[in-house]
Amino acid sequence: MKAIVYTKYGSPGVLQIKEIERPVPTDNQVLVKVHAASVNALDWRPFTLPPILVRLMRGGLLKPKDTTLGVDLAGRVEAVGRNVKQFKPGDEVFGVAPGAFAEYACAAENRLALKPPNVSFEAAAAVPVAAFTALQGVRDRGQVQPGQKVLVNGAGGGVGIFTVQLAKRFGAEVTATCSAANLDMARSIGADHVVDYAREDVTKNGQQYDAIMAANGYHPILNYWRVLRPGGIYVILGGSLAQIFEGMLLGPLLSKIGGKKMGNMLARSNQEDLVFMAGLLEAGKVTPVIDRRYPLSETAEAIRYLVAGHATGKVVITVADNRKT
Repeated sequence: MKAIVYTKYGSPGVLQIKEIERPVPTDNQVLVKVHAASVNALDWRPFTLPPILVRLMRGGLLKPKDTTLGVDLAGRVEAVGRNVKQFKPGDEVFGVAPGAFAEYACAAENRLALKPPNVSFEAAAAVPVAAFTALQGVRDRGQVQPGQKVLVNGAGGGVGIFTVQLAKRFGAEVTATCSAANLDMARSIGADHVVDYAREDVTKNGQQYDAIMAANGYHPILNYWRVLRPGGIYVILGGSLAQIFEGMLLGPLLSKIGGKKMGNMLARSNQEDLVFMAGLLEAGKVTPVIDRRYPLSETAEAIRYLVAGHATGKVVITVADNRKT
């Protein structure tokens, strides 16, 4: 099969498409013929980090020990392990699997869900990791309740777009910050108020929020602490290394002041949340936003585009022929 391999450190240009052996599912795995995959920070961030951090992430000093890329996928079940009960060959599924940037990938049974029939493979592939992050941020860490005021920073990115929609589904009044180019998109997905971050500082406009979901952020964490209401929650869902480290180092200290909670969150992939998202997708209550599509052979270009910071929503890698979906 064809797959994207990462055999040496460097720019996205080091990625190659090669013929490698098709994986064989273990007893609890499902072999998926990949129709589409999507790019996450897990895939592009190694090309932006200091070399020592990249080597720690990829498990090799001189070259990557883990040569695969891609996590999100959607496709058809090709084969199943002998212990698999939920899926059979021919089922259309979506979920997470290591090495998703390939024609075939093996996923654990409990990391897949049936794809809604009215949702394309490309749209389904755009969901898993970004939606896990948004859902667990809004529902679990942010504990968003009906009537609360929620600020979503970085509403134009893959995680931010799901965060806006899910906060609305949980009954919140949502303010979304994004670039001027994304203001109309933010309104279209349900944001009650939109802010061009280049023209207005949401930490200085006199508004306060019950929860702040930082899919991206550009102000010091202390500024966000000031605009949280007493009992409010600030959750870092991603963004720059500076934002992530601020949350790790200062979040626990600021959480001791004023009854406010502040800190990072690491999403956990699980089947229950995939099924939950499948229901919202099928009902049209949540809609992925896809910026661009690239064929598997142009995965390096897709990653370059994301590294440059231009994307609105998700970037999808098309693998198999999707014309019948």
